Order: sequence, then structure tokens, then C-alpha cells
Amino acid sequence: MVSSDQRRRQLAREKYVRQQQRREEKRRKDKRRNTVVAAALAVVLASGGAVYASVALSDDGTKKGSDSAAGDAPTTPAPSPSEKESESPEPELTVDRKASYDMALKTNAGDITITMDAAKTPRTVNSFKHLADKKYFDGSKCHRLTTQGIFVLQCGDPQGTGTGGPGYTIPDENLDALGKAGADGAVTFPAGTVAMANTGQPGTGGSQFFLVYKDTRLPPTYTPFGKIDAAGLKAVQEVAKAGVEGGAKDGAPKKAVTVEKATVTKK
Repeated sequence: MVSSDQRRRQLAREKYVRQQQRREEKRRKDKRRNTVVAAALAVVLASGGAVYASVALSDDGTKKGSDSAAGDAPTTPAPSPSEKESESPEPELTVDRKASYDMALKTNAGDITITMDAAKTPRTVNSFKHLADKKYFDGSKCHRLTTQGIFVLQCGDPQGTGTGGPGYTIPDENLDALGKAGADGAVTFPAGTVAMANTGQPGTGGSQFFLVYKDTRLPPTYTPFGKIDAAGLKAVQEVAKAGVEGGAKDGAPKKAVTVEKATVTKK
């Protein structure tokens, strides 16, 4: 006959096994979803055989093509609505198009202030103000860090998986701000730049954005809409220094970053 203590120990072991199985399944799912910024795609330049690594920053983890450097360019479907907001139209434009706005992100890794120019990116700034006013970003995690090929921290998905969006899309803006693309088809996004993620297609920005912590070469297809303050850039660089979970170069940051509160105010 099994004693009550033995039964408790047996139940505890079974519970532990179930927890481990759930954790492993979650880890596998997170690894798949964390491909929101696609693997670096090496493009051999005809002139000298030099290699340029480009990537797609997207709102969804689904990817087609090869993971290898020589694979096809990745494509992703449109982002699905998040749990915080159902499908809805783009908010009415109410920001002052002659003003600058600050988006203040209070995070567990430090405060990050992003200055946004409504004259150059009015619909992007308007969307961020609309979402911040609704507390859309509060409690959300920055789900993606890349430390090779490109150097960005990606945030803005309340689901924390890279698959969420606000239920509407906004058009691209200010795409020529960083100059003309070079022979590699890319421009330099300087450290401190903040830009919109998209699905790889024009006009598919949602709520996800990326913080550039080191100069990064990317195609000029991502709306650059803000600049990080010095203290905020240092905080992001500290997150990058800690690396990616599991020692990878691309995935969830080892030093988890949660946006505790986001506010947008006119300067």
C-alpha cells in the first residue's frame, strides 16, 4: 500500500515532469517565433566578391526560405491583431505636424527617451501617441535582440512573441532620411536610430519598432522615426552586452527588458 508521503512525492515528481515538458515546448515555440528579424542574408557583390549581410525586421515570426546565409530573402505575412486591441482603422491624425514629441519608455533596464519629429513622420508619431495613451505598450517585453549582422533590440509587441500588432497598419514615411542606398542596396542606420519593423512589404508598419544600438546596414525600407537619448542608448547597449538567451546571436535578450510604462508628450 502506498503511503500518503509516497503519494505526495509521486505527484510532485509528475508535476515537475509536466512543468519541464511545458518549459521545453515554450522554448521551442519562442525559438520559432523569435525569427521576427530574419537570419542575415549574405549578398555577394558582383564587383569585388565582398559580402553584405542584410536582414528583414518584421512583425511576425513566420519565414519562408533558407536559414543559411545563401538562402532566399525572407517574407512574412501581415501581423495579427494583439490581445490588447482588436482589428481597427488607423487612428485619426491629431498630432501637431509642426512639433516634436518625446516617447518615454520606463523599463526595468533603464529609462529610454525617443525624440520623434511629427513633421517628417506624422502618421507614425500619431500612431505611437494613440497607442501609448491607451497604455498599449505598458507591461510589454522587448522580444528580440540581434548581435551579429545587424545590431538592434526589437520591441512593441504586447504579446512578447513578435507576432502581435495593433490591428491596423500605417504607411512608410521618411524613407530617404538616411541617404541614398549604396551598391549593396542598403543605408546606414546609425546607433541611436529608432525605426519601424514591417512585414517586408511596403506600408505594413504596426506597433513593433527597433532600437539600433550600433551602426547597422539595412535596406531603406524601414521608417526611421526617432532618436534615442544618450542614457537610453547606453541602457540598450548594456542589454546587448549581456547577449542573447542560450548564447545565440539572434533571439530573446538574456537580460529581459520590460516596458513598464510608455508615454508620448509634445515637446
